[in-house]
Amino acid sequence: MYFPSTTQPTFAHEDLGVWAPIEHQRVIARLTVGLGVLYYREQCIRLEPLPETMLDQGKASQVPDLLLRDNEAAQTPVIIEVCHTDGLKGDLRKIIQLIDDELYGIREGFLYDYRTGRWLRYRLGDGGLTTETAFSEVLNLDLNGFL
Repeated sequence: MYFPSTTQPTFAHEDLGVWAPIEHQRVIARLTVGLGVLYYREQCIRLEPLPETMLDQGKASQVPDLLLRDNEAAQTPVIIEVCHTDGLKGDLRKIIQLIDDELYGIREGFLYDYRTGRWLRYRLGDGGLTTETAFSEVLNLDLNGFL
């Protein structure tokens, strides 16, 4: 929903809103720093970690907590959502829809519940079924190692 303004446009939608408790942001920061070192300094992964970034740069779009972008292919093979137990179902639905829609090149989506320490992974072709793991086949690494 768009609300006219004299300055910048404002969007009101649950998927575009800011929800940023300290625990939630701490997980995003740790993942971003850990993956950022591998990308920027060590150059041993080819995907750039970007927190709270739109999937579609041309228009308002869904914003995962963290995406890993292949800049050469202009696609996003991996997304990560951070939640607590109460938001798990909604975030999982978001990940499954984004992957199954095949719009952004997403091949893996992860959900991390910071209250339970539980990771779920959903991959393109998994047919709605998740796996309880933090291991990314795209990156060939365990994301839990950054937490």
